[in-house]
Amino acid sequence: MFDLNAIQSAIRALNLDGWLLYDFRGSNILARRILQFADGAMGSRRCMYFIPASGTPRKLVHRIESGALDHLPGDKTVYLKWQEFEAGVASLTTGLKSIAMEYSPRNANPYISRVDAGTIELVRSNGAEIYPSGDLVQMFEAVWDEEQWAMHQAAGVHTDSAYAAAWKFIADQVHQYGETTEAAVRDVIMDHFAKHGLTTYHPPIVGVNANSGDPHYETGTAPIRKGDFVLVDLWAKLDKPRAVYSDLTRVGFVGETVPEKYESIFQIVAAARDAAIKLVTDRFAAKQPLQGYEVDDACRAVIEKAGYGQYFVHRTGHSIGQEVHGNGANMDNLETHETRRVLPGACFSVEPGIYQAEFGVRSEVDVYVDLQGKVHVTAGELQRQVVPILKQ
Repeated sequence: MFDLNAIQSAIRALNLDGWLLYDFRGSNILARRILQFADGAMGSRRCMYFIPASGTPRKLVHRIESGALDHLPGDKTVYLKWQEFEAGVASLTTGLKSIAMEYSPRNANPYISRVDAGTIELVRSNGAEIYPSGDLVQMFEAVWDEEQWAMHQAAGVHTDSAYAAAWKFIADQVHQYGETTEAAVRDVIMDHFAKHGLTTYHPPIVGVNANSGDPHYETGTAPIRKGDFVLVDLWAKLDKPRAVYSDLTRVGFVGETVPEKYESIFQIVAAARDAAIKLVTDRFAAKQPLQGYEVDDACRAVIEKAGYGQYFVHRTGHSIGQEVHGNGANMDNLETHETRRVLPGACFSVEPGIYQAEFGVRSEVDVYVDLQGKVHVTAGELQRQVVPILKQ
């Protein structure tokens, strides 16, 4: 539901004059989500929707798509010629000092930057300063309601249990045939998801030995045999409207005991994971603000102190929503300097890793901060050691 009062209250809280949402042919998925465009609806002409800090919103739409924003409140201006479009932009923005848009200075955070430079120039030409809308987007796109939180927990039951199915399958196949393959394990997980009403945009990652050292490895047909190290990264959500993802990574060794070289690296990664979770928990308990880059720093410091910083080649975590990589704050001070706040009602992954040529270790969990500020680590118990798969 589009809640104008809540949006305007948020705009005022950030001391902005308004929020200008712009889209052209689906170029701004963030604006489309906020404005609740129907799935699959994609206009072919530029449109704008300006939400002032108080007062009536204003629309700018093309004549042949004049109904594009009719589902929203506000006054409408219809343009035909490009000159009329530019005049319409001026009418929306002249006299304003501070406007939020899906923009990031120097494209420092590409997850926010959805408006092209030319449109930013056009708006600025009327005298307004443009500010990133990242925290506004979070409030109305990345924050879950109670129904979504319940769907995440339901999905987590089955993403968690998918590991028991995967480890058992590997153990059974190795005992009976001496080996299995990455692809076969992937297929077992996908069958498990289908059986329990889950869906995913992409199959899981199953990486054996050196393949586990590639954070974005594409599952192949490499054999899995006794003595191998295995990483499984999987994500899925309920096959229902508005469902949100559960996203986990765990590791195992095909044997009855785990060699020290694997376990020692895992313990460093687990300590980094726990440091990130502790920071989030402590900040919310103290009712203090927290930005995404700070979580990455806390996590990364543990791995750097242990001497493996050069092998932590991935951000600490990402926002989770209706897409597995959602539209809220990421836990990142590596690829971007994430200054968006961690908000109550938002979920994100914490997934430190050490990726070496021989093998890579990642431990991924989902962290949800509920609307009361309580921090939840979801989907089963934290992995505390490498799973000895043949001990299943």
